[in-house]
Parts: sequence; C-alpha cells; structure tokens
Amino acid sequence: MAARSRAAARELARAVVGRFQGLAVALHQTWRRSLQIRVVTITLVASSLLVGGFAYLVADKITNILLANARTDVRLRLDSGRDYTAKQMAIYTEPQEAGLDDTLLNTVDYLAGGDPAQISGVVVGLRADRSSGVIEPQTSPDLNVSAVLTPELRAEVSSGKIARQIRTGDVGAGRTKYLVYGSPVPTRVGQVELYYLVPLTRQEQTAAEARATVLATGAALVLLLGLLAALVTRLVVSPVRAAARTAQRLSAGLLDQRMTVNGEDDLALLAASFNQMATNLQRQILRLEEMSRLQRRFTSDVSHELRTPLTTVRMAADLIFTEREGFDPAVARSAELLQAELDRFEELLTDLLEISRFDAGFAMLDAEPTDLVPVVHRVADRLRSLADRIGVPLELDVPDAPVIAEVDPRRVERILRNLVGNAVEHGEGRPVRVSLGLDDTAVAITVRDHGIGLKPGEEKLVFNRFWRADPSRARQTGGTGLGLSISLEDARLHGGWLEAWGAPGQGAQFRLTLPARAGDRLTTSPLRLVPADAALPFTGPRDGGPLAIGPAEGGVLAVGPGPTGPGPAPAGAGHRGAHERAV
Repeated sequence: MAARSRAAARELARAVVGRFQGLAVALHQTWRRSLQIRVVTITLVASSLLVGGFAYLVADKITNILLANARTDVRLRLDSGRDYTAKQMAIYTEPQEAGLDDTLLNTVDYLAGGDPAQISGVVVGLRADRSSGVIEPQTSPDLNVSAVLTPELRAEVSSGKIARQIRTGDVGAGRTKYLVYGSPVPTRVGQVELYYLVPLTRQEQTAAEARATVLATGAALVLLLGLLAALVTRLVVSPVRAAARTAQRLSAGLLDQRMTVNGEDDLALLAASFNQMATNLQRQILRLEEMSRLQRRFTSDVSHELRTPLTTVRMAADLIFTEREGFDPAVARSAELLQAELDRFEELLTDLLEISRFDAGFAMLDAEPTDLVPVVHRVADRLRSLADRIGVPLELDVPDAPVIAEVDPRRVERILRNLVGNAVEHGEGRPVRVSLGLDDTAVAITVRDHGIGLKPGEEKLVFNRFWRADPSRARQTGGTGLGLSISLEDARLHGGWLEAWGAPGQGAQFRLTLPARAGDRLTTSPLRLVPADAALPFTGPRDGGPLAIGPAEGGVLAVGPGPTGPGPAPAGAGHRGAHERAV
C-alpha cells in the first residue's frame, strides 16, 4: 500500500511538472512570436517599476512630513508643560511635603487636557527616578507606561537631557505606536521627569491612505499605459502582419496578392511600396518565366532538329571512319577526329535533351529494387581505361553483401559515371576512392579524390551548368559541362542529396545519398561528407603510394531537397564485410 501511494505521488508530481513545463514552453513560444506581447509586457514592467518607485517616494515623504509635524507639536507641548510643571512645584522645598502628590496629579491632568476619557489619546506622565519611593509616579490617564518608557530613555532624561523615541506597546488602551518625548524639570525638591506619549494612529492612517491612493493611481496609470502600448503596437504590427501574410502568399506563387492601403501615413506608404514591389516582381517573374519557357523550347527544338542532320552526318562519318585505312594519313587522321567530335556532339545533344526534360518537369523516375554493388563495379570497369591512361589508381570500398535500394539504375549509374569521371579528371595522378555504405533507411556513395580540390566558395558553384573550376586545364574526357548538373537533378528526382566538400590541395569528396525505399524522406546519411583524412594536407606520391593527410579548410555544400545530413560519422559507417579492390 505504501509503495502504491509513493508511485501515485510520483506520477502526480510528474504530471504537475509536465503541465508546468508545457505552460512554460507555450509562454516562451508566445513571447518569441508576438512583438505586441513583448512590447506590452516591457511597457507594463517598466511603468510598474517607475510608478512603484514614485509611490514609495511619495508615501515616504508624506510619512516624514506627518512625523515631523507630530514632533514639532509634541516638542512645543513639552516645553510648555515643563514650564507649567516648574511653576506648580515652585512652592515645595521637600519631597515629603503634604500635597505634593496631589499637585503632581493635577498637573498631569491639566497637561493631558483635563479630559479623563483621553479622546486625543495623549498620555502625560511625571516621574522622579532620583526620588524613587518618595515621590510616586503620576500619569494621566492612569495607565501603565512601563511598556513604552524604556530604561535607556529614562536614563537619558534622568541625566538631564531631552530625549525622544518611537515605541509600540500596550499601555492599557490597546497596542499602539507612540511618539515618546521626555524632558527633565528642575525643582526645589529635586529633578522631576516629564513624559509625553502621543499616539501616531492618525498619522499612520493618513500615510496608509496616501499610499493606497498613490498605488491605486499608479495601478490605473500602468493599466492605461499597457492599453495604450497595446493599441499603438497593434496599429504598427497589424500592417506588418498583413505584409508577412501577403509575402507568404507571394512566395507560394499567388502573385496577384496585394496589401490594403488605408490613409496616407507612413504605414500606408509602406503598403503602397510593398504593392508596387509585388507588381514589379510579378511582372519580372512572368517575364523570366516566359524567357525560360522560350529558352527551354528553343533548347528542346534545336536538340531535336539537330538529330536528323546529325544522323545523316553520323552515317557518312561511320562510312569514312570504316574506310580510313585506305586513305592518305592526313585524311585518315581527319576521319578519326571527325568521329571523336561527332561522339562529343552527340553526347552534348543527349545532355541538352535531358536538361530540357528536367526543366520542363517531364523527367520520370523508373525505380526498381537494385543491387548497387554491381553498379559501382560497372562504372569503375568502364572508366578503368581512362584512369590507367591518366595514371590514377581507382580504389573501391564496397560491402560483400548486396546493397539493395529502390532506385532508377540508369540514373544512378549516370550520376556515378559523372562523379568518378570528374574525380579521375582532377585526381592529379593520386588515388580515387569510391565507397558504398548503407543503414536502415538510406544508401550512400562517396567519391574521394586528392587532386587540386576546391577553393572556398567554389563548392557552391560546382553544380552549375557549364561551370569549370579551372577553365585553363586541358580536359581528358571531353565532357559537356552538364554532367554534375544532370547528376544533381537525378539525385533530386530520387528525393536524395548530392553534396560536395573540397579544400585547396586536399582534393574533394562528393556524396550521393538516396533513400532505401522510394518516396521515403532522408534524415541521415550512412557515410560522412567531410572525409576522415581531411585533417592533414596530402603529401603522398603521385603513384598511389602511402598517404600523409593534414588540416582541412574549405567549405561544404549540401544540395538537394532535404537537410545536409548528420555531422561527421566514423569512416566507412554502414559497411558490412567491406573489402577494397584496386581497379
């Protein structure tokens, strides 16, 4: 039973904590999202502090004034009472004389106002501490003032000084705060001490009323300032919110959206300027869309129209190329050049047609379960002769087991062909490594070279059409300059990522990440984008010997419909029984 009770208490505590945490999160989100709430809250807090400080100063000033007035009044009464007491006791020369006590009693009654009921609440007392036991203390009214007259005060008055203090006590009329004044009265029978006990009830009530009035006025002022801040910020925030909503609709493609213009003030000018900007943007976007449509149509039409004469020229060139052995050496060489340039021209037309299909949105994905291991080997075998001619060792790091993913094998092979060919082209005779990895949701392929690398900022341009890192370099593959652009579109069509990393003198690495099941959304990648050997500069031999690596510099570019994936992961993550083969 006790254990069940403790468990129930813990559950209740967790529920309460969870509710408070949820409330705190909601308040934090509201604070971050609402400019009006922030302005009103800051105004209320600042005005509350200001009004509170002002109220404290005013109340303290009023209290000091009332207390000063009470002190002045009591001091005047004390001086007058001391003179009166001295005159009344002037006829006595001995403390034992008859009638001395009656005179003291009549004196305190007179000084107290002669009203035994003590409507004013003032208490007057006469004592003779130096003649204790001979002269009896007298008070008017007859109250016990010992709770208010402290020994320190009585000792100071007994020594011949005028003293005062504020004390709270009950002398028989309820617990009350008193302003106590004491003064010595020299007489022929010895020194007598005169005390005035003035209640401060009226002053406290007046000060409390003043504080309440100031606080009420301050609270009303704070609420008024908060309401005023809410109204003012609403006047400013409402057009801004309308502009934000209109901008969101414009960004969603609703180019006919406009803001409502009211009045002629600055906010109206803002709305009119925003509408003018939207109109200009709409006009420019429509113009660019028309130009883009015409460009795509021109590219597509030209590519298709060139197919017919190219086919005829190809047939004639093939015939000439076949019979080149019987030609003059110069003519035979021309036939070979004609054949090579026709191959390049045909490849360019193919790439242009593919780009036009992507631009027109007609590209289709023919996904099917595919083992990517043979795809990687097929690409490597196809580029082996080029790598051997340039002197670039081609290394594979792929799992032994099949790596199955729902992809379009033709497009994936084209991406890898472009990436590996680009790495071999810029490998500077150093090894190029192709790695394949997988996890539960994605597959990834990285292509790493140790060539010239990418300068800072160039990783943002590498996927642009017809862009080259070094236009002065002589190409070995005769590419069209559209390979990486087409690869990027192929990766996007799969819902995947194509990313690049590079640093001067440290080479580059490209990473292709594809979902294992078509249509899934990527969140992570099995392989790291920044290579593990990017800590030290590459100083190894050009023939593929031992490597020395050092600190990376340069940037990372993530291109695709999703995030860039996780941070660096252990090299070769996702491999099962991986092996390496030099091709």
